[in-house]
Amino acid sequence: MNQEDLIKEAISSIVECDEKKAIQLAEFVISSGIDPILILNEGFSVGIRTVGDFFERGEKFLPQLIQSASIMQKTTKILNFAVQDNDPSRKVAKMLIATVEGDVHDIGKSIVISLLKTQGIELIDLGRDVPNARIIEAALDYDVHIIGTSALLSTTLMNQKTLEDQLRKRGVRERFKTIVGGAPVTQRFADKIGADAYAEDAPEAVTKVMDLINGK
Repeated sequence: MNQEDLIKEAISSIVECDEKKAIQLAEFVISSGIDPILILNEGFSVGIRTVGDFFERGEKFLPQLIQSASIMQKTTKILNFAVQDNDPSRKVAKMLIATVEGDVHDIGKSIVISLLKTQGIELIDLGRDVPNARIIEAALDYDVHIIGTSALLSTTLMNQKTLEDQLRKRGVRERFKTIVGGAPVTQRFADKIGADAYAEDAPEAVTKVMDLINGK
């Protein structure tokens, strides 16, 4: 199988929720010495973005989105071993990530974490339903470069604004770069609350985080 066909198959395995095929492809990538980051970025990531687009248009439904996300997590876990994400020499930055208080959804966050690890970023995952006070304390304790938060509900959206306000109130806002995401979040909202970046989906989150690291 050539590289172009492999990428197409990786995309279709996520779109079609074909877990067996996706895992076989990931294992084939490792055994064949193919660049796993290339297949993640141009294959599996494009697949999950496509599923997200279908979901937004009502062409796929939540159970399918969740299933595709689960398959994506399994394939990235396999491929992460190949890029040696635990090698300290590859670490380029340290990032804290959490789903805000009152929100127990983490479909996208888990995918973001998997993709960021392939870029050499050390991730501190606080999980779901995390109070802002804990986010700030952990960011200070771990001395992270970036704080990323996700809000999947319109009712929890304002917790991202409150986090920005609390960081400024404590006089530590300039110590961190912040990035926000989640279904109800928009670029306009991110600009309004003073976040440094906004990402619409997992692949874009990787691009935006790398831009923050590189000072763009």
